[in-house]
Amino acid sequence: MTAAHIPLVQPKAQITEALIKRLVHDFYGRVLQDEILGPIFTRAVGHRWDEHLATMVDFWSSVALGTGRYAGKPHIAHSSLGLSPTHFDRWLGLFEATACEVCPENAAAFFMGRAHRVADSLQIGLNIGAKAR
Repeated sequence: MTAAHIPLVQPKAQITEALIKRLVHDFYGRVLQDEILGPIFTRAVGHRWDEHLATMVDFWSSVALGTGRYAGKPHIAHSSLGLSPTHFDRWLGLFEATACEVCPENAAAFFMGRAHRVADSLQIGLNIGAKAR
């Protein structure tokens, strides 16, 4: 699914808190198993996985459902991790695979569109550049 296939209208009827929780938990399960991203997240999050997952559910709930539960500062949280565009490409690939597996097609497209925006914003904010999509 590419950014060109993002629906203009949010598919709210398909996105629920339960879907967001499943997407986040399944995605980070993949991240932890990934040979490139797993060690970065393990170092950054440590033993606070339950807290991190709850924060990410709040983040995606805010993005998808407008709940306003997320009040974090992602640029600060990612600033000391030594990330590169390659890390973001890997993150997007895992996220897309998970979204396509877990979500209805329009919801997956919605989440991928937002994930690309998040990745671009973080890369720009971290001064590592975002790829043109």
